[in-house]
This record gives sequence, C-alpha cells and structure tokens, in this order.
Amino acid sequence: MKVVFLITGSGGSFYCSNCYRDMLFFRAVKQYGQTDAEAVPLYLPPEKIYIENGFGTEVYFGAVSLFLREKVHAFQNMPVFLEKIFDSPPLLKIAARSAGSTRSSGLEEMTLNMIDSSSRIHERELERLAGHLKSIKADIVHLSNSLIIGLAKQLKEHLDIKVVCSLQNEDDWINDMAEPYQSKAWELIGREAANVDVFISPGSYFTDFISLKTGISKEKILIVPAGIEVPDNPVPEKRDNGMAIGFFSRVSYHNGFDKMVDAFIILKKEKEFENLKLHVCGGYTGDDKPFIKKQISKINENGLRESVRFFNEFHGTGKEEFLNSVNIISVPVRKPDGYGLYILEANAFRIPVVQPATGAFPEILSVTEGGILYEPDTVEKLAGSIAMLLRDEAGRTALGTAGRKNVKEKLNIQKMSEGLLTAYRKAGAL
Repeated sequence: MKVVFLITGSGGSFYCSNCYRDMLFFRAVKQYGQTDAEAVPLYLPPEKIYIENGFGTEVYFGAVSLFLREKVHAFQNMPVFLEKIFDSPPLLKIAARSAGSTRSSGLEEMTLNMIDSSSRIHERELERLAGHLKSIKADIVHLSNSLIIGLAKQLKEHLDIKVVCSLQNEDDWINDMAEPYQSKAWELIGREAANVDVFISPGSYFTDFISLKTGISKEKILIVPAGIEVPDNPVPEKRDNGMAIGFFSRVSYHNGFDKMVDAFIILKKEKEFENLKLHVCGGYTGDDKPFIKKQISKINENGLRESVRFFNEFHGTGKEEFLNSVNIISVPVRKPDGYGLYILEANAFRIPVVQPATGAFPEILSVTEGGILYEPDTVEKLAGSIAMLLRDEAGRTALGTAGRKNVKEKLNIQKMSEGLLTAYRKAGAL
C-alpha cells in the first residue's frame, strides 16, 4: 500500500501545529506503521526540518502561479515556462515569507476554487499532480485538510485511489473570510464530503463542530487523537533555573499573546513574583508585527523588558531549550482550538499547562491530566490560575509527571499510527 500525503505549507515563519501534525502523521505511517509513504508539498516549499524527515521538495499548485491565475485573467493559460519561473524555489521562498500567505483575506475565491471540485481553473496543475501520483502508484491520497477537498473528486477521475481527509482547525482560515465566501466554503465542504472515503478528526469536540458546520455525517469521521514522539532523554522533575512561564505558539492576537502579557503584568505586581520571567516561543508572520510591537511597548512601559525573553527557534534544539526553561505553559487562545498540540509537547517535557476551558482543551486534559482549566476566560482568571500553580510546587510536579506519563502511554506516535492504519482500512485500501 502506498500512502501519499498532500501537505499545504504555511511558510515556516511560525510554529504551525497543523504543519507539525502533518509531519507526525507522515512519520507515524512510514516509521511506525511500516507503510510506504510519500509527502507531497502544495503551495509552498517545506521547511528544512520537514525535508530532513522525508518530505518531497517538488511543489505542486505553486502559490505564485496559483495566485496569478486567480487574480489575472491573462495568466489563466500562462505558458509552462512562465509557470516554472513563477514557481521556482527562489520566488516560492519569497512568497512563503509574505504575510499574505497565512491569511484568507484576499484569497477567498482561490480558497473556494480549491474546495469546489467543479472548478477547473487549475486543470493543468491537477493533471501534473495526477501524473505524479500515477507514476508512484498511489493507493491512498491523504489530504492535509478539507480546504483542498475539491482534489478528492478531481484525482479520482484520473486514478483508482481512496481518499482520506484530515479535519484540523479549518475554521482558523474560513472564519476570517468575508461573507458570502465564509458560508459558501462550509457549504462546499459539506457537498464535497461525498468524494472522501474517510475523514480523520483529532477529537470529539472538533468532530461535533465540523459536523454541525458542514453536515458531514459523524459516521464518516474517525477520531484519531494527535500523538507525539516523547523524548527518551531524562526530563527533570524540577527546574532550578528560576521561575518562568511560557507561551508556546504563533505570537498572535488569535492565540491570545496580549492576554498572556496582561496576565504577566498582573503577576509581576506581586512581590512574591518579582523574579518571574515570561518566555515566548513560536515565531510570527508579517501580519503579526504591529500587534507584537504594541505588546512589547506595553512590556517596556511596565519596566519588564529584562523579564521577557523571545526564543527565535521553535524546532529542534531551540524548542528544547525553551521547553527546558519554563515551569508552566499557557496559550490563552481566543478561538477554540481543535487539538492544541502544544499541550502534548509541554506535557511530554513534564511541564503543566494552564488553559481556558474552551474547545478541545477539556477533552485533552482529561486524558493527559497534565494541567488545569480556568473559566471564565478572562485575564484576571488566567493570572490567578497561573499564580495558584506557581505557589504549589508539589502540584506542578504532580501535574507534569502525570502529563508526561499519559502522553507517553496514551498519546504517542505509535498509537496514532494505529489509528491512521485503521482509517485506511475503513477507506477500503487495506
């Protein structure tokens, strides 16, 4: 059996949990599921870490030519040589650094065209992708999200394949679209669902959410909880490098970084927390810069410049350095998150989390037991919950230890590989 993952890129300037989860899926199937697999990037070139893990480097539906075909009528039938120039690695890397590559504003029609299988504006690129999949004898095509669900029917017209589609935080993109595009996107995903053999959801929360938004039958959705590789190296029960709270995600308004800053300012007014640090890891996009600048000004105005540290690297050793430097992690998101991969990463390093009781967080923490939930979702409640855990060393240790144990036993990459193989069997490919 040959599984081919079609992976949509984010540009690599920030911690993208969807992208990281795609890589974990690929590793789970290839290494732990002992299955022949290939990862094919769409839109943008993969980051170095993904290439090192076996992702292909040839990009299909290149972002630059895709954008030009959508926006400029004269480019809809551009010559092949011109398309190759636009989608050359240097230009795609420039596109990847563009702020516009990570938001839906201005890309509504392109989004709908990738969801709608009846759209044939990118027919030539579709044929190129289908030719590649045929040459490598793909049996299953695994779509990274339902924003490219239109490819299911289109590829099935060319190939004898089964299609599996991940469902993972599509609302992050769709909910920023203007109407009537937003409603149309959900409607189209529901219509195109008939062309997918099995959907994969990270949990009950997102299954209920997506079913309500699109009308996809829950019987067609298989829950495969996210799983990670827990480091084998010893993780200390205590960190002796001072007290620090961590923010681990894209540094943005949607992820509530300003709420974290405000909570930190409240905490620093207490004498017992005068030496407390705030460590930040996750990167950002060009769109986030004005927001971040405002938060840094707020930090400086409160005399806390020396108490805040930004970590530039959010993969590999840089991520490990960050995780080894903090005692608690919180990502007080504004929009309910479908699976919060950063919770698993924190717990794997024996770090407890403090999260709002929204989205999938109650579901995840009921399994890992590696953190506390707070409500209502206010800055004051966030600060109070962090303070409570900072004062309770034994409680932090117990939560961190339980989190690491449960992630290692219940939410590991091996169990995720078993779930993925079950999905492929359900699709009829095994």
